[in-house]
Amino acid sequence: MEISKTKFPIITRDYLDTLQINIGYKCNQACSHCHVDAGPNRTEMMSDKIINLIPKVIKANNIKMLDITGGAPELHPKFKQLVREVRSMNVEVMDRCNLTILTEPGHENLASFLASNKVQITASLPCYLKDNVDKQRGKGVFEKSILGLKQLNSYGYGMKDKDLILNLVYNPSGPQLPPSQKELEDIYRKELKERYDISFTNLFVLANMPINRYEKYLNIIGKLKEYNQLLKDNHNSRNLNSVMCKSTLSVDWKGYLYDCDFNQQLGMRRDGDIKHLDDMLIPLISLTNNPISIGNHCFGCTAGSGSSCGGELS
Repeated sequence: MEISKTKFPIITRDYLDTLQINIGYKCNQACSHCHVDAGPNRTEMMSDKIINLIPKVIKANNIKMLDITGGAPELHPKFKQLVREVRSMNVEVMDRCNLTILTEPGHENLASFLASNKVQITASLPCYLKDNVDKQRGKGVFEKSILGLKQLNSYGYGMKDKDLILNLVYNPSGPQLPPSQKELEDIYRKELKERYDISFTNLFVLANMPINRYEKYLNIIGKLKEYNQLLKDNHNSRNLNSVMCKSTLSVDWKGYLYDCDFNQQLGMRRDGDIKHLDDMLIPLISLTNNPISIGNHCFGCTAGSGSSCGGELS
């Protein structure tokens, strides 16, 4: 099958329940698989004007979840202010945390803040072994991640008798599909508990998206075409009804709208009249049944058991 002749199926939106905002590209890490190309030298940050729009958009559209990503979203100076305001509206907030930010100078009270506001945490931990993590995310990242997890556990995150959600994220270190989520979760739970006395809520397995920094990496090692073909050959149509773009809207640091975070990084803005957060304040608008902008990278979400920001789809 020729890659150029394979097209992703047309899909449309369902009811919008999650607003995912990329609050800025600055990060204290520069991971090899990062599709955002985030890093310490990135300066793009969401303005106060856009930050102030977010609670209004949430209220106007009855959105149930604010999903905050980056970069390291906690590095934005208005991160805590936004979290407090949205939580006061009884709306769930998810922080996509890299864990090492919890040990950075100036962020010593971050874990306490997240716990007191009952923020859900989704944290990247691509392996329970030091060498594998440091290879993908940088030297010393694993030890800092373990320290961060211990901090979160000390506040009740990931504990069965608490309501503080701590989900971990696995992604493969090489150009292959992720393994079974349930089987790997059982291994993670056993290994992290026995090695470090760490608990967590769920493990999500994600496929690496062949765009930006990871695309360049695959190209360098001569695996880009092969990996794209792998994703297409393993397309599973059962996953089409559960892909996150059907119920999630992605917002970039300038306030422009995209059907997903990957489209955002590729510059694929939404078609139609609703293109910016400002447009979401217009009364009686609806995105239901709107077409979703698609491309060959979308096979990364439907291959095998599927992949989304919430892990497997089927």
